[in-house]
Parts: sequence; structure tokens; C-alpha cells
Amino acid sequence: MQAEAPGAMHVAFADLIDLAARKVGGKALLANDEFFAPKEAMLEPGRGVFIADKYTERGKWMDGWETRRKRVPGYDWCIVKLGLPGAIHGIDVDTNHFIGNFPEYASLEACEVDGDPTPESLAEDVSRWTELVPKQRLRGGSRNLFAVANERRFTHVRLNIYPDGGVARLRVHGQVLPDWHALKKAGLVDLAAAANGGSVVTCNDQFFGTKDNLIFPGRAANMGEGWETRRKRVPGFDWIVVKLATAGTLRRAEVDTHFFKGNFPDRCSLEGIHLEEPLLDFANATHLQWKELLPQSKLQADHCHVFEKELKDVGPITHVRLNIFPDGGVSRLRLFGEPA
Repeated sequence: MQAEAPGAMHVAFADLIDLAARKVGGKALLANDEFFAPKEAMLEPGRGVFIADKYTERGKWMDGWETRRKRVPGYDWCIVKLGLPGAIHGIDVDTNHFIGNFPEYASLEACEVDGDPTPESLAEDVSRWTELVPKQRLRGGSRNLFAVANERRFTHVRLNIYPDGGVARLRVHGQVLPDWHALKKAGLVDLAAAANGGSVVTCNDQFFGTKDNLIFPGRAANMGEGWETRRKRVPGFDWIVVKLATAGTLRRAEVDTHFFKGNFPDRCSLEGIHLEEPLLDFANATHLQWKELLPQSKLQADHCHVFEKELKDVGPITHVRLNIFPDGGVSRLRLFGEPA
């Protein structure tokens, strides 16, 4: 379990959803010290920025979580509530812009708790925490990636830094594990939602807006929180494949072009398929027998399009492909159905 060297940044878990991100509901609950920079910044998008001449009354402004210089024995820590509870497969402790003030080491613990306990009670009950990443050396100004081999469901993590310093971003990559008993009692389930365990497998283009945005909770706050492709200068169309949280039969679909006004797709269609085994390369899988769920349908700007009567019942499916013609941006895709 080692930090990745600069320039060798792609690992398998890095494509998984960030369970701790602010945009999916992650919250930095409590830190023992945040003198120079607040803990909440660790969960923001991007890698953080550096503004050379920006200072606060406490010192240099830094985009991340930064503690004061420790003059007594011990270490600093921060407890984060995951926005999406699940199995953790890897973490990214990003020290971007922290060069002479990054922690020398870090470790990560996690726990699963019901309800909403106080941060103080979580900090005091040391017995509930499970070590996922033992104490590891960090590099400054780098993404430090550590794989995790644990299939348990967790709701909170605790990042420990030794002895002090600054962390620009914390990413907790993993697989969402929802409470299916509660979901099924609610009726139709959004089988595409990241919060329920859906995931975006791949897409042919995500130049302006990343693919995972399509299934995040809530409506987007701006155009940048959707999935958007570049302007197409060749024949064809753009597409994105969503793996449903579980196999199910679709009953309602929502294609939301919120904030996309001069760049929404002209039309869209939906196709579905039931796969027994995982498939990694959808782009070149020409043998797949996709079934039409929704024929090409006209879209409009800044509007949530609801399709129910138009949807075809093709039985239980595991994957859905959204096609947009010819290109453009979609804010959210909701696929409500009955779990098989």
C-alpha cells in the first residue's frame, strides 16, 4: 500500500464515486484543529487553488484543511460523514500546493453508525473505528493514493495526519451500499441514482462536464454540475452508459436539461440491456443487443422532461444507455423502476 508517484496517477479505484464529496452530501464534522484553513474545503471539487498574495488574519490563505504547527506530542485528525455510505476501495490524500507544510504521514479509519450521533461522541468512542489505511508516508504537492481491501459498509471516516500540516483534498472512492429494505418500501426506486448504488460506466465524451454528474443527488446548482459534451463536427451522436443499482423494470424516466439553454441536445433516446457478467468496454462491444426503451424524443432548454407512457416495457435490465443527438448537456438522468 504505497502512495502513487507523480505521473502514475491512474489506479482502478480512482474511477469509483467519491463517497465523501460535498456535492453528494459529504460533511466534515469535526477536527481537533483547523487554525489556518477550514476542514470543509477538503471535500470541495478540484484539487485546490493557490493565490500567492492572499492572507487572512491567521496567516497564509490555503485551499484545504491546515492545522497549526504542533508543539506537543500527538497528531491531528478530522471526522467526515460520507454523503453516500458504502464500501471504501481507495483514498486520495491530496497535498496539492502544500509543499513545506504537508503532513509527513497519514492514516484512515472508518466506522458505521445508525442515526446521527454527535461528532464528539464519535471522536470519544475509539472502539468503534476500524483502521483501513495504516500510517503511510505522504508526498508534498501530490496525490497520495492508497488502495483499501475491505467490503464492509461504512458511514464515517477519520483522517489522521502526523504530526500536523495541510491537506488540500480528501477523496474516499468506493461503492455505494444503500439500505434496500427501506428503498423498496418507498415504491418506485431511482435505479440510476448514485445514492442508491447506480454508477456511470462510460461515455464517449465528457469534455465540459464529467459523466458522474448525471446521477448525483438533487438538481444541479449550475451548468458545470451536469454532463456536457463538446460540439460535434462529424456525423454521429453522443452517449453515456449507466449501470443500474440493481436489475429492474423501468416505469418512468426524467431527462433534465436544467441550466442548458443554448447547448441542450436536440433529441434523446434510451436503450436498455440485461447483462449477466460485467462488461468493461462498451464502446467496442458491437455484439450487444440493446433494446429500445424510449424512441428519439424532442428536448427543450432548461427543462425536466418526464417520460412514462412513452417508455417501452422490455423486462428487467441492468444497464441503460442515454443517447443525445447530436451533442450537448444534460443535467440529471433519473430512471425510476421496480427492482427485480
